[in-house]
Amino acid sequence: MPLEFSRLSAAIAAAIFLPAPALWAEASDYAVELVETTYRVGGDAVLTLRLTDLRDQQAVADAIIFATRLDMEPEGMAMMTSPLAPLPTQKSGEYRFSADLSMKGSWQMSVAAKIQGEVETVSARIILEVQE
Repeated sequence: MPLEFSRLSAAIAAAIFLPAPALWAEASDYAVELVETTYRVGGDAVLTLRLTDLRDQQAVADAIIFATRLDMEPEGMAMMTSPLAPLPTQKSGEYRFSADLSMKGSWQMSVAAKIQGEVETVSARIILEVQE
């Protein structure tokens, strides 16, 4: 009995005094990237984002993508924007948007994602090139 009691006491002390592991991942544990970064000028562009958990390199499905913006800030024209419209998902962990890329040059896609079960919001600013 004394040995079992000391093991139990040690387990209780460890539970009380040792710091608990983090319950949630941090935003930096995730990556948001465009599948393609070069597009043609036109109103039929489909931009596909991939959301990955960097801890296990797995695609993250069922995230809520919000606060999307597409502008020409890299060219010094932040007021030159194009709306992004969500499209149906074709592959788990990928999120598609239609866009009108009306001018050649560097565009910036800003996006925020809420991942189920996580406290922090994942955000990214991704540069893409539009060519004629």
